[in-house]
Amino acid sequence: MNLDRIPEELSSQKEEYLEQLFTLLRQKSISAQNTGITECAELLKKAMDDIGIDTQIMQTNGHPVVYGEMLNNEHSFTLLIYGHYDVQPPDPVDHWLSPPFEPTIRDGRIYCRGVGDNKGQLMAQLLGLKTYLGIFGKLPINIKFLFEGEEEIGSPNLSPFVKEHKELLRADLVYTSDGSSHNSGAPLLLLGTRGCLDLELRAKGADRENHSGNTGNILPNPAWKLINLLQTMCDQDGQVLIEGFYDHILPPSEREKELLRKLPFDAGDIGNKIGYPQLNMDGGTYYHKLTMEPTFNINGLHSGYTGEGVQTIIPATATVKMDVRLVVDQDPMDIYDKINRHIQKHDPEIEVEFISAMEPSRTSADLDIVKVVTEAVQDSYQQEPLVQPSLGSSLPDYVWTKVLGVPSIIMPYANFDQGNHSPNENLEVDYFFNGINCTCHVIHALGEHAKHLAGEGSI
Repeated sequence: MNLDRIPEELSSQKEEYLEQLFTLLRQKSISAQNTGITECAELLKKAMDDIGIDTQIMQTNGHPVVYGEMLNNEHSFTLLIYGHYDVQPPDPVDHWLSPPFEPTIRDGRIYCRGVGDNKGQLMAQLLGLKTYLGIFGKLPINIKFLFEGEEEIGSPNLSPFVKEHKELLRADLVYTSDGSSHNSGAPLLLLGTRGCLDLELRAKGADRENHSGNTGNILPNPAWKLINLLQTMCDQDGQVLIEGFYDHILPPSEREKELLRKLPFDAGDIGNKIGYPQLNMDGGTYYHKLTMEPTFNINGLHSGYTGEGVQTIIPATATVKMDVRLVVDQDPMDIYDKINRHIQKHDPEIEVEFISAMEPSRTSADLDIVKVVTEAVQDSYQQEPLVQPSLGSSLPDYVWTKVLGVPSIIMPYANFDQGNHSPNENLEVDYFFNGINCTCHVIHALGEHAKHLAGEGSI
């Protein structure tokens, strides 16, 4: 079997592949600051061109998309690979042990901003295709690539881009390598993400702060106004009290419940890692709450004086920032409207500001294509992968499942402790090459799957 040649091929190409990754890493591409974005897109296009991928840079209302394709038959199975070339700012720079944009290998890890999130993972995809071509000579399926430059600022133009170019991006499966592997070290397949609604509530009192002795009991206190409102929105057990909030939630299937129960769980270990050693629940409950239930979270609360000592005032304003994690089939704008109606009912003077929203997404674990990719990952890693029906956090996965209307699978190639978004972000060298190897196996398995479908007349 030609796949047996992959280790030898990777060994012979190791230094070249690392240098290709390092070239991309050295180019800054900080989306939040619009630093080096155009230059990185051009560099990525050249790397793709050199592999033989037909590549173009396509403009959006923000940062450009790098799109490429390698097609052998318009009727063949088509895989769309997604990633992003933008990175987080490196701050605080003085916490790095080596320059943040100069890749450095220490103890088997590559240290550099963006190496795990997401340049190392997207390069593993590209070099996986290159390796496959070097062994087999041609692809068994069509492969398209979409690499955006705005993921780190919320992907504001990804959905409009996909809507505008649906025919160009037409595919049978979207495959993403982003995020971290499971903390157990096992390979991990993710079949969805929670959505997110971000908003801010503001209460106002007088047009200035006032002496609490001279005006106490006279002026309204906006802090208390907010506190009283929040108590009507969520109870002490975390249950949301807003009418209709839990409508439309799609409960997990029996297969998804089974997958959640299989996920490794150690309450003591996880509690220590998140700074809450008193965590006390079983694994099934933990993962169900983390992935299949919505949240109603206060992430910032401010009013009045918060410095040292005491300042006896009645505040003029109070604000609370919130993020509401959503699950399939909750709609962010429907939830926003329900929150607005609740506030109008209880305290119409409180202002609500919509900040951003992202829809939830989930691909069915019962699909044949999920089984095909799962078996390919197992063959690659020689270890049964964990399959998690949903990620607890939010990614623009809905763009593929709802806008493009195809299944989507996320397969992280980075180590659990990659430290993305933090100083000393890193990617283990072995994880990088394991990702290349995995991409080869996925391509090959999808090719065999395509042959099977063609035999049944499905393609």
